[in-house]
Amino acid sequence: MSDVYDVIVIGAGPAGYPAAIRAAQNKLTVACVDEWRNTDGTYAFGGTCLNAGCIPSKALLESSELFQRAKDEFAVHGIKVGTLGLDLAAMQKRRAGVVKTMTNGINTLFKANGVTGIQGHARLLPGNQVAVKGPDGSEKMLQAKHVVLASGSTPIRLRSVPHDGKYIVDSWNALEFDAVPKRLGVIGAGVIGLELGSVWRRLGSEVIVLEALEQFLPMADQTIAKEAQRHFKKQGLDIKLGAKVSSAAVAGNAVDVVYTDAQGEHSVQVDKLVVAVGRRPFTQELLAQGTGVELDERGFIKVDEHCRTQAPNVWAVGDVVRGPMLAHKGKEEGVMVADLIAGHYGEVNYKVIPSVIYTAPEIAWVGLTEEQVKAGGRPYKTGTFPFAASGRARAMEAAAGMAKIVSAKDDDEVLGVHVIGPMAGELIGEAVLAMEYSASTEDLQRTIHAHPTLSEAVHEAALAVDKKAIDGVNR
Repeated sequence: MSDVYDVIVIGAGPAGYPAAIRAAQNKLTVACVDEWRNTDGTYAFGGTCLNAGCIPSKALLESSELFQRAKDEFAVHGIKVGTLGLDLAAMQKRRAGVVKTMTNGINTLFKANGVTGIQGHARLLPGNQVAVKGPDGSEKMLQAKHVVLASGSTPIRLRSVPHDGKYIVDSWNALEFDAVPKRLGVIGAGVIGLELGSVWRRLGSEVIVLEALEQFLPMADQTIAKEAQRHFKKQGLDIKLGAKVSSAAVAGNAVDVVYTDAQGEHSVQVDKLVVAVGRRPFTQELLAQGTGVELDERGFIKVDEHCRTQAPNVWAVGDVVRGPMLAHKGKEEGVMVADLIAGHYGEVNYKVIPSVIYTAPEIAWVGLTEEQVKAGGRPYKTGTFPFAASGRARAMEAAAGMAKIVSAKDDDEVLGVHVIGPMAGELIGEAVLAMEYSASTEDLQRTIHAHPTLSEAVHEAALAVDKKAIDGVNR
């Protein structure tokens, strides 16, 4: 006998749990199954984002930035702190506490909305049956009218760099170090690599980042990327581009790393090596034969623009499908699917999904880069404004970086907004809203921004597009 639901969601990460909650809000009966287990063996909802990614990394980024500011900046403010010390155990305890609060919050939300949360491994069978293997090894069958696949992603591992979880680690392991490595190696200068490198550099590590690509942050606007690279170098991150790691081996209590670049072969020894070269969709034992769900050549579940798979009433959302592997993208897909299942309107505007790198300075963008617009052949115009000219940024001792806007010459539409500077991840929200409504540059120019605020940088960048900046130099 199967338990029958209107909707079964497989995965309780940032794509799955919102899908389950919205489906329940739409008066559907819902179960959400998740198999996440923490290093202590406990089960928890929230997926990678809440347990081993977005949330714990931001907790450590915040703590490590405060440590760095206390060491290097407080004296400028006239604040004397005496002898500064690091209690890494307390810092890690706080991180774990933040994570636990957030994951317990999902349990509360499930109960409040009437979602049945189930812990265990779920496998989709033909006919929208779902087999669930519980923590005790027992198996039960569930039946649904609709199934939403939200199984997430997992870190990519390199064959030439054997992961051992102690010396050669992934991003999850790197969040749980119990001592600051004297020398830290990071393979990959993407979002995860830069954030983890920043955390441990601030706390005292000598950090070398090995990036195989010749270009730094190729997905970002290159004006912003070059500014970021300059600041990271100034901070002490040793970023080597075009550096392809050929091997890594544990030697005693260290790791010997061999890489090649344009100058030839090199070797470096580090105490810990973090592999942060990206993530891949997680579909291990997710699909039984005959479900009708198809994977593409990269392992992603094939879906249409509304996240429907080829199988009737089977949907897939989040990291397991095409598009950027971002928690907020997955969340909106989950909500869209839940609304569509209920017969309501649902849509995701993939053209205005923001991206954020939570380093210091922060980096955020939405829409097209200048390089992309130029390659597309559409006439365009740009404007920039430095935070060095922002009174609020100066008062915060955070005057590094700039805001940049790329707009169309023909109809003045805002095509892309790019920010590197204080609270960039918060500032980008204004740009996302503007672009959602197809705003023109003039719309931003005529929007009154409070003074003094960081958001004035976006306003001034918009003015600079038409050489009308008041507090910046028009070029």
